[in-house]
Amino acid sequence: MQLAFTFAAKTDVGQVRRKNDDSAYTGRYLAVLGDGMGGHAGGNVASATAVLGLAPLDRRDQDDAALNLADEIQNANLLMNEIVKTSPDLAGMGTTLTALLIDGDRIQFAHIGDSRAYRLRGDVFEQVSLDHTFVQRLVDEGRLLPEQAKTHPHRNVIARVLGDSDASPEVDLATLEVELGERWLLCSDGLTDVVSLAEIEEVVRSTDSLTEICDILVERTLEGGAPDNVTVAVVDVVDAETLPADPVPAPERLQSAHRAPVDPEAPSAAILRQDLNRRPHRLVGAASLATETGMLPVVTAHSSEQRSAAEGARDGQDADETEGSSEEDGESVVQAYPARRRPWLLPAVLGVLVLLLAVVGTLGYMWTQTRYYVGEHDGKVAVYNGVAQRLGPISLSHVQEESNVDVAVLPENARQNLQRTVAARDLGHAQSIVESLRSMARAQSCFPSGHASGKKPSPSKSGKPGESASPSPKPSASKSDSASPGSAPGPSSSTDRSTICGG
Repeated sequence: MQLAFTFAAKTDVGQVRRKNDDSAYTGRYLAVLGDGMGGHAGGNVASATAVLGLAPLDRRDQDDAALNLADEIQNANLLMNEIVKTSPDLAGMGTTLTALLIDGDRIQFAHIGDSRAYRLRGDVFEQVSLDHTFVQRLVDEGRLLPEQAKTHPHRNVIARVLGDSDASPEVDLATLEVELGERWLLCSDGLTDVVSLAEIEEVVRSTDSLTEICDILVERTLEGGAPDNVTVAVVDVVDAETLPADPVPAPERLQSAHRAPVDPEAPSAAILRQDLNRRPHRLVGAASLATETGMLPVVTAHSSEQRSAAEGARDGQDADETEGSSEEDGESVVQAYPARRRPWLLPAVLGVLVLLLAVVGTLGYMWTQTRYYVGEHDGKVAVYNGVAQRLGPISLSHVQEESNVDVAVLPENARQNLQRTVAARDLGHAQSIVESLRSMARAQSCFPSGHASGKKPSPSKSGKPGESASPSPKPSASKSDSASPGSAPGPSSSTDRSTICGG
């Protein structure tokens, strides 16, 4: 029997964040959700790249769904590495990823990070995914109770993500047996950090309307303060033969002469839209922004390369042939006329541009002085005022406060994060990050080797005989607004352990 999904998805930026770093896609045969991290440095780019990279898997009758899913996740990770090479300002970006792919009468499951997958089957509502976090590792090793993990200062430190920090991420892969009628919820931690598990289960059971479930869960998160982006995707497993045939989409219309000029990257976004519109789906968050508006050109440019080269060439040719001709629905014709000579126009435009650059430069510098981040100064953890950039010989930041926390005591991942700097919302947030690092330094010296790092989890199985998950990665970067920039402690330092543990 061929299974399929009925689906719904919804996202909201929340009450605190300025942009949405989450992305989600739901369709007949695929559901995937990503929670991007990296703050201003590309969390939205990371999640959109991963989700759009997996979207072409939304099809039936695949030769090897398990292998295809693993390959596309690896390709998405490599693509993020390539994006960082061409856009160095995105260094450090990453994303969680949780995916369900229909494989005949089974589901191929993939997961990395701290987004979650819950399944409602009959009377049982359970979490299927495992959080790849620092505190979850402590819970698994029996050094922390689940109740303590909910309030632990390092609860948002993620040990594994997709992104430019690891060429071979360790993804949990599994082949799952499925029952007709079972319901799945994929969600970012923006939901689970605010709404209790009991309340989530109550809502998931409350109605047959998947759209209503998404609406209620997002609304309750907003009522609870929503300090992070919140994204939910809900799917029901049904018999594919009971669903109506997929509609045949009409060709996408080109922009008319009365609309805004076409963005240089718009053809890439148009190729993505044309590909997605071939099948029923729901796309939300940063991935939707990338395809609908072209506001993330680095995503659309790279993702469109994964589509058919012939199709891309054909779309570009159609655009060239259509420009300058009348459209079928009677919209006006775009015509070319010789430009009138205006000798005063160029100097005037240049003068306005110089003035705008001066104003923008002044305002930009003033804005940088309202920013804070945590970094390294003379071997110590320090709070900086400004942004970690230079304009020629001019530094846009200075040391605001220097702590007594030795960088050398911190785990390797935390040291790497400090080298890249850790963004903070304000001075108070920066100080809380320093305190978290201080706690991590104490834990590093109090619990040598095996205590902090523990044994690395065994690679997850892909569900196919003879296959295993990809090699274990080093811990990846945490979210920019997390309490700590590192994940698990690394090798012990030479710092006096008794002083740190008792300090």
